[in-house]
Amino acid sequence: MNEFTQAASQLSLVELVLHASPLVQGVMALLLLLSVLSWMLILRRSRVLHRAKKQANDFEEEFWKGRDLNGLYNRLNSLKKPPTGMANIFAAGYSEYAKLRRQHHILPESVVESCQRVMRVTFNRELDLLDRDLTTLATIGSVSPYIGLFGTVWGIMSSFHALGGVQQVTLAMVAPGISEALIATAMGLFAAIPAVMAYNHYADDLDRLTTRYDAFLDEFTGLLQRQAYARAAPASNPTPAPAPVIDLDHNPEFGV
Repeated sequence: MNEFTQAASQLSLVELVLHASPLVQGVMALLLLLSVLSWMLILRRSRVLHRAKKQANDFEEEFWKGRDLNGLYNRLNSLKKPPTGMANIFAAGYSEYAKLRRQHHILPESVVESCQRVMRVTFNRELDLLDRDLTTLATIGSVSPYIGLFGTVWGIMSSFHALGGVQQVTLAMVAPGISEALIATAMGLFAAIPAVMAYNHYADDLDRLTTRYDAFLDEFTGLLQRQAYARAAPASNPTPAPAPVIDLDHNPEFGV
C-alpha cells in the first residue's frame, strides 16, 4: 500500500496524460473536444429555450387579453426581427386567413383547412429550430463513455504488454499505466454526464413548449373556423334582406 501511495504521489495528472500512449492521448483529446462542444451546446440551448418560453408567455398574455388581432398582426410585422415561436404560428395563420377572406365563393372548410395547414408547417419549423442541438447532446452523452472505455482498455493492454518481459512485477510498475488508462474513462464520464442531464432537461422543456404551441394552434383554428362560418352564413341566407357582415377586425371573439 505504501508502495502504491509513493508511486501515485510522484505522478501528477498532467504527467499521466503526457506519458500515455499516443492512442490514449488521442482519445483524451477527442473527449476534451466533445466536452467543450457539449457545454457550448448546453449554454446555447439554455438561451434559446429560455427565450422561447418567455416569448410564449408574453404572446399568450397579449393574445388573450382582448386586444384587436389585426393590430397585433400589424405590430408583429412592423418589428425589425420576424416573429418566432407562437407569434410566428399566429402570424402565418392570420395572414393566410386575411388572404382567403378577400376571395368570394370559397368554402369555409377550405379556408380553415388552408389556415391550419399553413400554421402546422410553421409549427414544425419552429420545433426544428428548438430541437436543433438535442440530437448532438444525446450522441455525446451516449458515445463518450464508450470512447473513454476504449482508451482505458487500450491503455491497460499496453501496460501489461510492456511488462511482458519483466520477471518480477511490482505495483509501482503497474500503477502508472493503469492510472493513465483510467483517466480516459474519467474524461468520458465528464463529457457524458452533463450532456445527458442537459438533454433530459431540455427535452422536457421542448415537450412542454410543443404542447403549448399545439394547444394554441387548435384554439386559434377554432376561432378562425367560427369566423369563417359566420362570414359564410349571410351568403347562404335565401332572404333578400342584406345581412351584416362580421369582420375579423371587429369580431368580439377576436378583440375590439
